[in-house]
Parts: sequence; C-alpha cells; structure tokens
Amino acid sequence: MTDTPNMTPVAVIIGAGDATGGAIARRFAEGGYSVVATRRNAESLMPLVDAITSEGGVAYARGCDARNEEEMVDLFDNIEQDIGPVEVVIFNIGANVFFPIVETTTRVYRKVWEMAAFAGFITGREAAKAMLPRQKGTIIFTGATASLRGGSGFSAFAGAKFALRGLAQSMARELGPQGIHVAHSIIDGAIDTAFIRDNFPDKYATKAQSGILDPENIAEQYWQIHQQPKDCWTHEFDLRPWLETF
Repeated sequence: MTDTPNMTPVAVIIGAGDATGGAIARRFAEGGYSVVATRRNAESLMPLVDAITSEGGVAYARGCDARNEEEMVDLFDNIEQDIGPVEVVIFNIGANVFFPIVETTTRVYRKVWEMAAFAGFITGREAAKAMLPRQKGTIIFTGATASLRGGSGFSAFAGAKFALRGLAQSMARELGPQGIHVAHSIIDGAIDTAFIRDNFPDKYATKAQSGILDPENIAEQYWQIHQQPKDCWTHEFDLRPWLETF
C-alpha cells in the first residue's frame, strides 16, 4: 500500500507473525485503525497486508529488527510523520526456546534476552515517547507461562520473560497516571500455530477438545483491553484454555 499521511490512529504490531500477531493486526484494522505490522523481513508480511486491505482495512508492512535501537527510533518517527498518530503498540515477539542449562550457551541466552526483553524495552520507550504528548494510548506486552515460573529447560526464555514482565509493571506505574494504559498478558497454553500443527499432529487433529488457543480469540481480548475505560484498567490478564492446569 502507498504511504499517505492521515490522522487515523495507528496500531503498531511488533512481531506480527502468522498466528497471534497477525490476528491482532487484523482485529485492530477491523476496529478502524491503520495497522503497521513489523517483522525482520517485510516481504513475509505481504499476505497479512493483502488480507487486511482486501477486507477494506489499512495496513503497512515494515521490515525492522526490534533489537536495533536506530531502526526502532526511525520506525516510530516515520509512522508519526507519514502515517498517523500512534495510539496502540503491541509487543508480540516470542523467542521461546528449549535448552538444558548445561547446553545453554551465552549466545543463546543473550539472543533470547535481546529478542524478548531488550526489544521490549526499546519498543516500550519509543511507544511512550509517541504517546506522552497526547496523554493517550495503549501498550500491551505479550507474556507467557514463563513470565511467572521458570520451567525445566527454559532458563533463557524465562529470564527474558521475567524481565519483560518487570518492564511492563514499571511502565504501567509510571505511565498510567499520564493517560497511557500499559498491560501485560500471560498466554498460558499452546496456540494454534504451524509449530503446533507440525510437531503435535495428534493434539492438533482434535484441537477443539485439546485446549489449543485460537489466535483470533486472543486478538479479541487484546482489543477489549484497549477499549477499557480509564476507571477500570486491567494491567495483567491471563488467557488459557479450559483444560490448562495452573
């Protein structure tokens, strides 16, 4: 889509993958927002952009490494200048990996932290810069089971998600009184993704009975969080299937 400046509020999805991130992008486009979807490879976003535009929505694809400060500063500056005011930012980068502790290299640990925590910090900071002058906006960080407890073999992932949760709490306390709603989700369960389809075919074949989270339903909850009035803001919310133990 050709970039043309407008005053329609913008929803920025950092990590608009084929499942949850894409579903969130479609939901906010349906709600009337111009959507900016990002991944490291902008070409991989074109099916999502085409789907949104074919349904009458407005969407832009941006290739961006969320760990790169310069790229992220430029991303938000360009959105504000060329597309519209940033009103919603969703940080949805996963980085879920399994490594026994003795097999966890410093490179793995650092990379997971950069993807799931450091990139979240840069995203949150730049989102706040854009929103504070208007004293309006919503920032949602996608967390996981590992945000609450470190499972065996998930030291890198849990460390990064714990850090992201702490970031979200700190930002919520600082920015809430200034009109910006900061929320953190706990996605506790398997999501309907290609990974689940390919690696757990038996479970996926009976997904209606197996308690696999539907990305469209996750996206609807994110939309509802954004719609909350200021006197009833949720900071942390859990999303899990009825069969999931916790």
